Amino acid sequence: MSKESIILNKSFDFALRSIDLYKVLLAKNEYVLSKQFLRSATSIGANVEEALAGISKKDFTAKMSISSKEARETRYWLRLIKYASISEFDIESLLKDCEELIKILTKIVKTSQESIIK
Repeated sequence: MSKESIILNKSFDFALRSIDLYKVLLAKNEYVLSKQFLRSATSIGANVEEALAGISKKDFTAKMSISSKEARETRYWLRLIKYASISEFDIESLLKDCEELIKILTKIVKTSQESIIK
């Protein structure tokens, strides 16, 4: 299985779990943070999907870079939700998975950038 497939699967699974948190937040009438969080969390996988259809190595790298930025934004929203004590949802688990996505995406972007330079 290639790195792209691993990141695609992990980002998709993360999006599904993020939807679960979103539903919990909506049930608590939390609309602003929940929407910001859901947009960035689901954007990670969407950009990975676009990257895999990139027309060039630069296009691939740019989309993966956007995905990495979205993962970092998602980490911010998760931390905010966690420390604001809005939900009893297992946010720590989502944070851990988000950190893993950030590490994988960072590695993919760095490796891709290095191959463009060569």
